[in-house]
Amino acid sequence: MKQNLIALLSGLLFGLGLSVSQMIDRDRVLGFLDVQGNWDPTLLFVLGGAVGVTIIAFRFVLRLPQPIFGDKFYLPTKKEIDRPLIIGAAIFGIGWGIAGYCPGPGITALVLGIWNPVLFMIAFIIGSLTYQWYTNKLTKSDRFLKKNTG
Repeated sequence: MKQNLIALLSGLLFGLGLSVSQMIDRDRVLGFLDVQGNWDPTLLFVLGGAVGVTIIAFRFVLRLPQPIFGDKFYLPTKKEIDRPLIIGAAIFGIGWGIAGYCPGPGITALVLGIWNPVLFMIAFIIGSLTYQWYTNKLTKSDRFLKKNTG
């Protein structure tokens, strides 16, 4: 129960931050991404503030023996830049540039009562399910090949 409450409060705080910083305004985001047109650099301050707070907070948090509301820290173990990372980053960037939303602001913008974030979230879910289906299919074919080629 305690972890669910913390998750709820964290999500509300995150959503409030996205709203106050105007990250849920797709026109503001698209203006920020349009570096060759009428560029709006204001979201650079949001990015800088987020990175700055994270750098400082991580120095303190990672000194703890374990998280306050968990058993252990879940940190990435894979450090190399590989093909799936590059392809995924490119797809993410293209989607962000077309829609003006990424997942966090897309979910938060649902409260605005307009269709753009709804359509974005539908496409996001379809894309996620397609990736999951594709990777499951690859995993099954890998197992089949290993089984039959020994």
